[in-house]
Amino acid sequence: MPQPFSSTFIITSKPSCTLISLFSFILLLTLFSLHLHHHHPPPTLSRKSLSLNSLSTSFLSTSDNNTISHYLHSLTLHPHLAGTPLSLSTALLVLSHFISLNLSAHLSNYTTLLSYPLHSSLSAHSNSTTTHFSLPEPHSHGVVLPYHAYSPSGSVYSAAVFVNYGREQDYNALEVQGVSVKGCIAIVRRGGDMSRNAVVVKAAENGVAAVVMYTEGDLENGVERGTVMNGMGDPLTPGWGSVGDGERLGFEDSEVVKRFPVVPSMPVSKEIAERIMRTLEGGRIPEEWKGTLKSFVRGIGPGPTMLNFTYQGEKKMATIYNVFAVLRGSEEPDRYVLLGNHRDAWTYGAVDPNSGTATLLDIARRYSLLKLSGWNPRRTIVLCSWDAEEFGMIGSTEWVEQNLATLDSKAVAYINVDCAVQGPGLFAGATPQLDGLLVEVTKKVKDPDSDYATIYEKWASSNGGVSIGRLDRVDSDFAPFLHHAGVPSVDLYYGKDFPVYHTAFDSYNWMRNFGDPLFQRHVAVAGIWGLLALHLADNPIIPFNYLSYTTQLKDYTSILSDLLEVSISLNPISAAIQEFEAAAKKADDEAKKLREQETTGQVLVLKKRALNDRLMLAERGFLDTEGIQGSRWFRHLIYGPNGVSESRLTYFPSVVQAISQPAGLPGRQASIQHEIWRVARAIQRAAYILDGELT
Repeated sequence: MPQPFSSTFIITSKPSCTLISLFSFILLLTLFSLHLHHHHPPPTLSRKSLSLNSLSTSFLSTSDNNTISHYLHSLTLHPHLAGTPLSLSTALLVLSHFISLNLSAHLSNYTTLLSYPLHSSLSAHSNSTTTHFSLPEPHSHGVVLPYHAYSPSGSVYSAAVFVNYGREQDYNALEVQGVSVKGCIAIVRRGGDMSRNAVVVKAAENGVAAVVMYTEGDLENGVERGTVMNGMGDPLTPGWGSVGDGERLGFEDSEVVKRFPVVPSMPVSKEIAERIMRTLEGGRIPEEWKGTLKSFVRGIGPGPTMLNFTYQGEKKMATIYNVFAVLRGSEEPDRYVLLGNHRDAWTYGAVDPNSGTATLLDIARRYSLLKLSGWNPRRTIVLCSWDAEEFGMIGSTEWVEQNLATLDSKAVAYINVDCAVQGPGLFAGATPQLDGLLVEVTKKVKDPDSDYATIYEKWASSNGGVSIGRLDRVDSDFAPFLHHAGVPSVDLYYGKDFPVYHTAFDSYNWMRNFGDPLFQRHVAVAGIWGLLALHLADNPIIPFNYLSYTTQLKDYTSILSDLLEVSISLNPISAAIQEFEAAAKKADDEAKKLREQETTGQVLVLKKRALNDRLMLAERGFLDTEGIQGSRWFRHLIYGPNGVSESRLTYFPSVVQAISQPAGLPGRQASIQHEIWRVARAIQRAAYILDGELT
C-alpha cells in the first residue's frame, strides 16, 4: 500500500491491460478537454506579494462557470455506482485531471462489503384485481434498480398498512385505536428526521414483516435509493481499514449482523405509494398526521389491499477507490488541510455528489494556476475524492481508520462538500472554532443570486441572519473526521433539498435546467471552499477561535439544565467550561500578540508552531475512548449521533442517550450523572490542550 500522502502517482493494486488502456484513454480525453478550456495563469506573484489577500484575489479571479459545467457534464455521462467498472472509470477521470495539472496524485483502493439488487417486484391484490407495479423509473436504462442497500432478501404476502413516518409515536397512535401492524407490509413516507435504517428497525420492533418506503415531493415517478445499514464504514472491518488481506469479520459475526435490518424493505415512487394508499380502508387517521397528508387518504388499513412483496439482493466484496491530489506545504509539510467530496452516485449524480466533484476539480485547476504564479502553500493541502459514501461513508471511513494516528497528530481541518448545489441559499455547518473564518471568507465571495451583494450580506439579511449549523449529523464524509478522529470540520452546500434526490433524474440536464443553469452557485461554493483552505493552509497562525466554542458550550448547558431533574448536577460541565474559557482567552491573546510582532526569527517561528499545535489538537480533547453507549466508534462527546430521534438536543449525545432511558429505570439518574462527568472531563481535556501547560 502507498503512504497516505505519497508524492507520486500510484495505483495500489496491479493494473490489468484493460485498466491501463482505460486510464490512457481517459487521460487523453481529459488533456484534450483541458486544452479546450485552457486559462492563462494569473500574473506571476513575487514572494512579497504572496499575502492571503493577494492569493484570495488571484484565486477568485480565475473562476469560470463554463469550466465547472464542462467538468460536471463529463462526470455524469454514465451512472457510476460504487464497486462497478463505470465507477472506476470516474475515479480515473478525476485522477487524470489531477495529473494533467501537474499535481502529485495517487489512487488507493479498499476491498469492502457492498450490496446490490438482483430482483424486486411488488403487486397489489384488491377486489379480485391484481396490479403489477413497474418499479424502475421511466427511461432509466442502465441505472441500477431502485433498492435499499443491505436490505435482507425476502418475500412477503400480507395486508398493507400506512404508518406515516414510521416513528414510535406513529405506532403508538395506531395502537391507541386498536390498529395492529403485526405481520403487515408497512407503507412509510420518508421524513420525520429518521434514517432509513431507523425506520426499518422500528418497523421490525413493532412486528412489521416488510417495509415499502416512498418520498413525498414534486416528482411522481422518481424513486429514492439509499442504504439501510446501521453505522459507517465497511461492516467487516469495524475500527480498522479494509486493506489487502487484512483481518475481516465473518458475515455471521454478531458485530456484522447488528449492522443490518432483519426485515426486507424497498423504495417506490410516490405514484405507486399513493395508488396503494387510495385503496386502504379502516382505521381513523390520527389528528397529528392530517396536516401533511393528502386528502385522498381515507383509511390506514390494514388492508383490504394485499401486497405481494419480493426483494432479492446480494452482499459481496467489491473494490472501491479513493483519489488524492497533494499540494505539499513549503514550511509545514507535516500539517494537513483536507478538502473532500465523494464521487460515487446511485445514478448519474449531477447534484449528489458530482456538483461537489466538479467544484473540487475546479479548485484543483485554480490552485495549479496559483502554483504557476509562484505560490506553494505553507501547510500541505490534500484534495480527497471518496468512494462508496452512499453505502455508509465507506471510502472516507476506511481511510480515516487506516490513517488515524497520522490524522490525530497532523490534521488541521477537514472541509467537506457533498452536494455543492441543490438549489438557492447557502447552508453551512462547522465546529464552532471555525465560525469566524467562515464568516470572514463569505465576505469576500460574490453572492450567486445577487448583482452586487456578497454571500455574507445576503446570508446576514435572510430570516434569522447568519446561521451556522453544527455537525451532529451522520450523513456525509465529515463524520469520520469529526466523530471518530476529532478533526475540526466544515460542511457546505447550496440549497436545502432537491426533488431528484437519489433518483435516475439526478442528471446534468436537471442541473442545467433547474438546479444552477448558469453554474453561478457552483462558482460561489468553489470560492468559499477554496478560500477556507487557503486561509487554513497559509495563515501563519491557524485561524481558529475557541471563544466561539465556549459560547456554544454555555448555551448547550443552559438548555440542558431545563430538562434535568433538580437532583442531577451540571456543575461538573459548568466548571469545565470555565477552565476551557480561560484557556481559549489565553490562546486568543497569544495569537493577537504573535500576529502583531513584526520581528522574525527561529524563536518566533517556534512560538507560532507551539500555539498552532494547541489550536489544532484541542478538538481531539473532546474524544473519549469509550465512545457513545452502544456505538463506541463515535468518540466525540460534544457532537455525534445520539440514536434518539425524538430528542431536540443535538449535542452531548451520551447525555441525551442516558436521559432517554425510561423514567423509573433503576440507576437512571446515576447513569445521567456519569455521562455528565464524562462530558466535563472531555471539555477539561480540551482546555488542558489549549492551555498547553501541565497541571
